[in-house]
Amino acid sequence: MKKLGVNIDHIATLRQARKGHFPDPVFAAGICEIAGCDSIVCHLREDRRHIQDRDVFALKNTVRRLNLEMAISEEIVKIAMQVQPAQVTLVPEKREELTTEGGLDVSSHLKRVKEVIELFHEKGIIVSLFIEPDFQQIEASKEAGTDAIELHTGRYAEYFEKDQDWAWNEELQKIRKAAEFATSTGIKTHAGHGLDYRNIYPILNIKHIEEFNIGYSIICRAVFTGLHQAVRDMVEIIKTGQKPDFH
Repeated sequence: MKKLGVNIDHIATLRQARKGHFPDPVFAAGICEIAGCDSIVCHLREDRRHIQDRDVFALKNTVRRLNLEMAISEEIVKIAMQVQPAQVTLVPEKREELTTEGGLDVSSHLKRVKEVIELFHEKGIIVSLFIEPDFQQIEASKEAGTDAIELHTGRYAEYFEKDQDWAWNEELQKIRKAAEFATSTGIKTHAGHGLDYRNIYPILNIKHIEEFNIGYSIICRAVFTGLHQAVRDMVEIIKTGQKPDFH
């Protein structure tokens, strides 16, 4: 059964717009869990633009399964070691980007990535690497000792949005082949970035992808339907492959 992780960063983005206490991402995480998601995802960025340190500690103490997205910087690694989430997902991070723009270059940072993975494994924390659907990066991820990879689906989603059928189909095949290759090496395969209620269907057919991590499209839909219904709709799509009865 494929799984859904809901990223709640944009709940915190709305809160930070006023630097207040509401909406509370921890409360939102509870709604997502009640609606049926399998894990809660958040990204503690170095610039703290949305999720704050206190959010991560509170989430660890309240949700069933926390997946912490993070850079491999010393500061963030130290915090993650204190939090001890069920899983960490190592991602690249640039201060000026609006959202994560691509996968982690594991090949170029192999020594550091391997060190960080070993630290987390000593605490029994599962590690995933957010990478491009690229065989070289998968091989480097395997060498680094990761438990899983999350394939970056951003370009696929971008081409899908522009109705560039040949382009998104090409990206889809890259993702499919990468998932098959990763599975053959013994690495679990997840996918995420830019996935929504329309473009999820072709990727659902890739049997080797076990988990989807989705945030922005769910939070956007929640503005109109409420968070519980928005999560329920995505859960139904991922678990059954069927389009829910949208209202």
